[in-house]
Amino acid sequence: MTVQEAAEKWGVTPRQVQILCKENRIEGAARMSRIWVIPESAEKPTTDKRTQSRRTK
Repeated sequence: MTVQEAAEKWGVTPRQVQILCKENRIEGAARMSRIWVIPESAEKPTTDKRTQSRRTK
């Protein structure tokens, strides 16, 4: 499937899917020229690398 299709399926932006592909977080994703190709069976990565480091005053 395409980045756009994965984004719609997983409820995220196409840019976020591109980032996940670039970080090798989507198993089986491959880059063909300038396009990412993602297997239909690929699952949305569940771990989020963002951290919450808010300081309270």
